[in-house]
Amino acid sequence: MFETFEMAPPDSILGLTDAFKKDTNPNKINLSVGVYKDASGATPILRCVKEAERRMLEQEQSKGYLGIDGLPEFGRLACELLFTADHEALTSGRTVALQTPGGTGALRVAADFLKQNLPASSIWISKPTWANHPKIFEAADRKVETYQYVNASGTGLDFDAMLKSLNGIPAGDVVLLHGCCHNPTGVDPTPEQWLQIADVLHERKLLPLIDFAYQGFGQGIDEDAAGLRAIVRPGSEALICSSFSKNFGLYSERVGALTLVAGTSDVAQAALSHAKVSVRTNYSNPPQHGGAIVATVLGDTELRAMWEDELAEMRSRIHAMRTLFVATMKQKAPQHDFSFIADQCGMFSFSGLTPVQVDELKSKHAVYIVTAGGRINVAGMTEQNMDRLCTAIASVL
Repeated sequence: MFETFEMAPPDSILGLTDAFKKDTNPNKINLSVGVYKDASGATPILRCVKEAERRMLEQEQSKGYLGIDGLPEFGRLACELLFTADHEALTSGRTVALQTPGGTGALRVAADFLKQNLPASSIWISKPTWANHPKIFEAADRKVETYQYVNASGTGLDFDAMLKSLNGIPAGDVVLLHGCCHNPTGVDPTPEQWLQIADVLHERKLLPLIDFAYQGFGQGIDEDAAGLRAIVRPGSEALICSSFSKNFGLYSERVGALTLVAGTSDVAQAALSHAKVSVRTNYSNPPQHGGAIVATVLGDTELRAMWEDELAEMRSRIHAMRTLFVATMKQKAPQHDFSFIADQCGMFSFSGLTPVQVDELKSKHAVYIVTAGGRINVAGMTEQNMDRLCTAIASVL
């Protein structure tokens, strides 16, 4: 039966990584996949993670199954990271969480949950958005629509167009929002704009689904949660898909959470029971190790402080690479303005490079970036590769 199969198209992002690995150019640069790199170009294991694992190795006594919703301590601490421990959504008991295999796993569980419980709803995603977003929801048989987000140049937020789009969405539909560090553009609303977005969501009776994969990579842990906390008001509902791949460096451990916020604690428990059904028919229960690392770090004062320092180091390095990139491009191609890169935040930015220029960067200079919008992973830049990178970009402009 398999003999009739033709090759499926490669993933637009991970497929580039495969091509990068096969490239024999010793000076190749990979700015495609969303992985943090340190100044040496390596993806480090955080010191707090190493210490947490050491403690876990000494104390672990079982490899038994977790519950469907994962480690209870992980769920509690994940919610507190989103909202703070004294937030009304937590103290009222109307917030519940499930540990998931990464942020992508949380999105897929959310998609299945919506299919089973809100089958008439459509999912509205920003234009543009992460390439995997529409695929996840379409795989769960969800109808996907788009709302306006960036301006014509792709360098800033077209807030008026965004609000106009949101005001046209039918009541009862689901709106997917990037909580911070918008992927792929790096363009985020201001705290004041988040308040206006929240007003529209509540007035239009729209269900927010917040993809929150980069908390702490933008302005700070609490600063990056400003939009989320503006949206979640007393009595409101929301779905939040969070990830610990980036801010803990736990890419291979696949640690995420799906958090459900309901109007009351009873409704939250009912919603959780349905989400558990989605998990049971998907992967049954989550793996323990990564979730235990996060719970160990967040639950210990010393390790939590160490993590916050390391997270600040990563965030600061990304900001520094943005500044250095803009300055270097000003030298290499003074007729082109890349100052918008420094105004954006998080790991990604739209470079504005055309598909032809992106292809030329790969074929002639072994520089790998995503074709759509010329998305670049700023976290993959280093002081060592910056001159070579900017020289290559200047040559194709």
